[in-house]
Amino acid sequence: MNTTFSKEEKAAMRAAAAEAKAAKVGAHLEAACVAAIAEMTGKDQELAQILHGLVQEHTTLGAKTWYGMPAYTNAEGKVVVFFQSAAKFKVRYATIGFQPDAQLDDGNFWATSYAVTTLTAADQKKIVALLKKAVG
Repeated sequence: MNTTFSKEEKAAMRAAAAEAKAAKVGAHLEAACVAAIAEMTGKDQELAQILHGLVQEHTTLGAKTWYGMPAYTNAEGKVVVFFQSAAKFKVRYATIGFQPDAQLDDGNFWATSYAVTTLTAADQKKIVALLKKAVG
């Protein structure tokens, strides 16, 4: 079994450590989220901006970064939803993911992440419905 971390995984761990340190000193977490989106390019940036706008317009979740990626937290500071760019891990699609604090439970089996290559108006409506369900 390979126990070494990839360059991308190491960068994510460094980002998580920096985020924890910044949170302790009262850094402006939303500014970090907006900056992370601004650092993205192309489709990743477009998709992250759309998600950011939907979260801000339709929920009370707070923006921050999580492992260097845009993420949105509930009142207790727990990540509910996050965006992972395709470029970050060199994959063909971005991901919109939900953490355990998202209230998406649907019986014994439900999705917690979605592959995203583009977001149509219909897709955005589906995301809004998921966001509203996630925050209860």
